[in-house]
Amino acid sequence: MKDLALEALDAVSRGGVTYADARAVEIRSREITTKNGKAGHVSAGESVGIGIRVLAYGGWGFAATDDLSRQGIHAAAALALEIAQAGTAARKQAVALAPEEKHEAVWVSPVAIDPFSVPVDRCLGVLLAVDEELRRTAGVNLAETSMHAERRRQVFASTIGSLIDQTRYLTGAGFSALSFRDGEIQKRSYPNSFGGQYQLKGYELVEELRLVENAPRIAEEAVALHSAPQCPEGAFDLILDSSQLALQIHESIGHPIELDRVLGSEANYAGMSFLTLDQLGRLRYGSPVVNVVCDARPEHGPGLGTFLFDDEGVPAQSTAIIQEGRFTGYMTSRETAEAVGDARSNGCMRADGWSRLPLIRMTNVSLVPGPHSLEEVFDTPRGIYMETNRSWSIDDKRYNFQFGCEIAWEIRHGKRVRMLKNPSYSGITTEFWNACQAIAGREHWTLWGVPNCGKGQPEQVMGTGHGASPARFGGIKIGSAYAG
Repeated sequence: MKDLALEALDAVSRGGVTYADARAVEIRSREITTKNGKAGHVSAGESVGIGIRVLAYGGWGFAATDDLSRQGIHAAAALALEIAQAGTAARKQAVALAPEEKHEAVWVSPVAIDPFSVPVDRCLGVLLAVDEELRRTAGVNLAETSMHAERRRQVFASTIGSLIDQTRYLTGAGFSALSFRDGEIQKRSYPNSFGGQYQLKGYELVEELRLVENAPRIAEEAVALHSAPQCPEGAFDLILDSSQLALQIHESIGHPIELDRVLGSEANYAGMSFLTLDQLGRLRYGSPVVNVVCDARPEHGPGLGTFLFDDEGVPAQSTAIIQEGRFTGYMTSRETAEAVGDARSNGCMRADGWSRLPLIRMTNVSLVPGPHSLEEVFDTPRGIYMETNRSWSIDDKRYNFQFGCEIAWEIRHGKRVRMLKNPSYSGITTEFWNACQAIAGREHWTLWGVPNCGKGQPEQVMGTGHGASPARFGGIKIGSAYAG
């Protein structure tokens, strides 16, 4: 892998080239699913290739290949140079990069149990045991489980002398139970919807999640929802569990702070951002209790946005995004850092594989734990507590949103008094975060993984991390999406 990356750099080392980097990437993956007592999907895949990025003639050129012969690598290098030169016809200004030092490193994300050392039949056996437990509950019509593992090694080399070898292990697992009655579908998922929980861990994550042990409760809740009253409509105090809050952070904080959205280069896919440059350091994003960081460092936790260096060879960093409610930072690249007055990129450039150009992507965008106990978070005369995302919608500026959850409970003076079905809430991003009244402490904080964030054309699907503790928001519009 190292030799491949260095060969690519040699191939583009010629006159007119200001900077170049190469990423040799090797990916191994495994996917296992079950459905109603049978194996649904069992597959394994491997991919290896190299991507070459070159800054020449004032603009970028990029090409990639899975032909790893000397001839194949040199052909890709020549194409990258050709694309850079062709781009001069449309270039408005020459690209300038923020300075970065040379780095050399070898890093492997911590893993207790290599997920690929666990036989497929053992993994399938665990999932089928969960499936069986779910279907023991009368009224469960569909039981689905899944387990995912990935090993990704990347060697990065650049013309400033950096040579970085990183290997990241990713594991994910979860399940869901669906119940059909009287034309209505109710669903409960564990430990999160859309595939469960994903972290930068090995098979130990599967054991930590205690899937079989939680299956009966989840199945019973799915069936019980049919008999639960409809979530009321109106303005209520809203309490969100940490998994739903993670998605709220992803959509209404994570995407708006991607600086390429703000500058317009993401306008043709999923929109731009309401966070225009003039709001940096001025906007009251949330209440004084709201603090958010963008943190890719390993010490932040085993998030899907954790690494040692990004795909430009910039070290992982922690950036304050919101400090005591005030908007203080974007996610940047070496090319965009100057636009916000930064002397250096804060290390947020990533690509989803060897065949894609790095983009500004979320790392771990996390809500800092608050000073409140869980009892204080739930201390409201009347509120609605919601768990587990069911649906989401947000406009192309990331300002107006609506979310639906799988289950809710009415809260009276800190106590759950009844289960509610079909809960939803909506709002405006800054009004919502300014309504934050209480955030639970570190002991209730979880770093959730979102494995399927899409961005770019061609689309790149990336994993991101979001840490959160349960939190309470005052006077939120609730119940309009699924009103009976």
